Amino acid sequence: MLHKILAPAIATALLAGCATTPAAAPDSQAAFMERLSALCGKAFAGRIMGSEPAGADADMAGKPLVMHVRSCARDRIEIPFHVGTDRSRTWVITRTGTGLRLKHDHRHEDGSADKVTMYGGDTAASGTAGRQDFPVDAESIANFRAIGLDRSVTNVWSVEVSDARDAKPVFVYELRRPAGPTARLFRVEFDLTQTVDAPPTPWGW
Repeated sequence: MLHKILAPAIATALLAGCATTPAAAPDSQAAFMERLSALCGKAFAGRIMGSEPAGADADMAGKPLVMHVRSCARDRIEIPFHVGTDRSRTWVITRTGTGLRLKHDHRHEDGSADKVTMYGGDTAASGTAGRQDFPVDAESIANFRAIGLDRSVTNVWSVEVSDARDAKPVFVYELRRPAGPTARLFRVEFDLTQTVDAPPTPWGW
């Protein structure tokens, strides 16, 4: 008899608890990948918005800059970055068991790998749906040191992608290093409000 009396009260309490329990936090990294996937197949023109020290990116000055969200799978997105006729660079973003990973695939015109390639890092925090940061990983640090690029061992790369409803939706790629003798900033911004013709296949792909 007691259980018949208590059952409605227990059910009511459970329902009340459900009503007041906060919803689970959204997966910001899944949302970030969804924003990128929404751009799949499209290409956009960009411009350099930050370059330090002065002259560090002189080889890009005056050249068309185009990013192309060329290939999208649930756990991997490939984004070639074309600088004029140079088709050597592809940003590769993948899911890992603990977050997201950014790698830079660099190729020569014959398709062979550049000596500086597949470097990057993993997310150390959940980030947001609009921005993810990728501190340099141990493998990249070792490779940089092996080829004399010690200045790059504190690199942090970031990728931003606006919500399509934002007033000025953009895609941003950024490289930065802390203040000091090796300080570095490279930031390129792509306007997502207007597509451009898809560029040719990147070298080696």
